[in-house]
Amino acid sequence: MASRRSFIKKTALGTVALTTTSMLPYTTMASVSTFLKLPKISLAQWSLHRAFGEGRLNAADFASIAKNSFGIEAVEYVNQFYTQKATDETFWNQMKRNADDAGVRSLLIMVDDEGDLGNPDTTMRKKAVENHFKWIHAAKLLGCHSIRINAFGKGTKAQLKSALVDGLGSLAAYGAKEGIHVLIENHGLHTSDADFMVAIIKEVNNPYLGTLPDFGNWCLNAEWGSTQNYRCNLVYDPFHGVSKFLPYAQGVSAKSYQFNEAGAETIIDYPALLKLVKDSGYNGYIGIEYEGTDLSEEAGILATKVLIENVWATLD
Repeated sequence: MASRRSFIKKTALGTVALTTTSMLPYTTMASVSTFLKLPKISLAQWSLHRAFGEGRLNAADFASIAKNSFGIEAVEYVNQFYTQKATDETFWNQMKRNADDAGVRSLLIMVDDEGDLGNPDTTMRKKAVENHFKWIHAAKLLGCHSIRINAFGKGTKAQLKSALVDGLGSLAAYGAKEGIHVLIENHGLHTSDADFMVAIIKEVNNPYLGTLPDFGNWCLNAEWGSTQNYRCNLVYDPFHGVSKFLPYAQGVSAKSYQFNEAGAETIIDYPALLKLVKDSGYNGYIGIEYEGTDLSEEAGILATKVLIENVWATLD
């Protein structure tokens, strides 16, 4: 899988598109849950990263795409599609109007490539913290509640913890002043060690520092953490990880990779993880983040949406 970091530089990725006919099992399944209570579902922009990266879709139209193409009324932006507009207030105000006109709620911005918040060098760590300020401001203009960050760094666990307490603590303090939460996502290496990250959250002790648990990013020996295709040989238990992160969650990322003919995800145990989410009392949005290649991006999003709705309907 291409990382978010490398994708923008290499957009010529292939995908296997499904025909409309092959989507019939999923759309038929969707009717089953139409009359049942459904969870709140959002769409992570990364689900369409190939379409945006290749120019087939315009990132400025993301809110209307989510609503008109998928019937989804809440979105999670990715900063990499807006790097040239990061400090353009006119642009973000227009994006807010676009979302409002579409009847779509903007939830958060996923922020990558702004430096390591756990950098052992104090000067570089401070710069990384300050690099995130513009995205907090953009999130505020959009009406979001959060930004999602990566808690990467170098050093021993003790060195990492000290640096991250400082870096994340400083960024959360700034976010608190602006009314924007800072969310840690499990993204590989130590960030997918939920016990380690929760210990940092507790030490920072700021309600504006929270989590965005991802169903799929629990690889402990690879940055970005993907467990796609079972290639990771050191995986943190996803059930333990999601359960540890949920008390601090301001969002949940429903990662999906691969589906069987019945519409079930073959790598991630959706029934078990969604039950964890429901039983926890979490009442926020569950964000679709399709990263597979067997389906087209559009088909993968729809398959994930139907899977969430149908599994949720079976839970007590």
